[in-house]
Amino acid sequence: MRALVLRERTGPEGLVLADVPEPASTRDSVVIEVEAAGVTYPDLLISQGLYQDRPALPYVPGLEVAGIVHSAPPGSGFAPGERVAAACMGGGYAEIATADPALVMRIPDEMSFAQASGLVLNYQTMHFALHRRAAVRAGELVLVRGAGGGLGIAAIELAVAAGAEVVAVCRGAEKAALCRAAGAHHVVDETERSFREEIEALTDGAGVGLVVDPVGGEGVVDALRCLRPEGRLLVLGFTGGIPAIPANRLLLRNTSVVGAAWGAFLNVDPAIAATARRDLERLAASGGIRPPVHSVWPLARGAEALAAMRDRALAGKAALAVRSE
Repeated sequence: MRALVLRERTGPEGLVLADVPEPASTRDSVVIEVEAAGVTYPDLLISQGLYQDRPALPYVPGLEVAGIVHSAPPGSGFAPGERVAAACMGGGYAEIATADPALVMRIPDEMSFAQASGLVLNYQTMHFALHRRAAVRAGELVLVRGAGGGLGIAAIELAVAAGAEVVAVCRGAEKAALCRAAGAHHVVDETERSFREEIEALTDGAGVGLVVDPVGGEGVVDALRCLRPEGRLLVLGFTGGIPAIPANRLLLRNTSVVGAAWGAFLNVDPAIAATARRDLERLAASGGIRPPVHSVWPLARGAEALAAMRDRALAGKAALAVRSE
């Protein structure tokens, strides 16, 4: 089968298209004929040798896919021919992939495979972050940094579904339009105005209950200043760099910093995936979540897609077309 193979940890340039053996299926795995694969930030980090896990080379990246079930173990709840999305934890940039049944979900006919390839990781992560870690509440004001990316769009849609009022922070008109389409009540384009100024004006200085932050960097200090007393800063990543967090501000304002690492927590409580899957399948069927696809790249140009992500040239989600390119 065809696959993108990482031969060197030199970034996207270390990927080559090659013919490789199909993955060995096990009695416990769902085997999927991959139609589309998601372009993810962890895949980029893995290609650069910067991810916490360093798989042995050669390695086929690809952490999430969408396609057709080829086979499924008895009792998994899945059957050949079903349209699904899955987190496969590697091996997704190929024509055949395998996944743990707990990390597979059905997708509606109205959702394209390209859309669905951005469904599992981002939305499972954000469901866990918002509900399990941050205990998001209906009616509270939620600020989402990095809202124009795939994880940010998931944050907007799931926070809105939970009844929250969302302020989306992004950069540029294209990403601002994506945030509005996802349901954000307020959008701040950082090329025009700082989000701290916007929150000051919007809340008359009272602040927000929750900041969703996959960005980190220097903006974390302003994010903390936007929190009301007992507000929470939800940490999901550091695309802007790992910040120094001023503990004195947490003390004086009675605020909290909460980490959310979905993949790591699966080892602690595997049931979180099934809980989220029920909600996500319901929301997908009702149209409550629709991952936007900014671009679809043929599998052979997957390295270019990851390079575009590295260069911050993507808005929303990018996907690789694996079989229909």
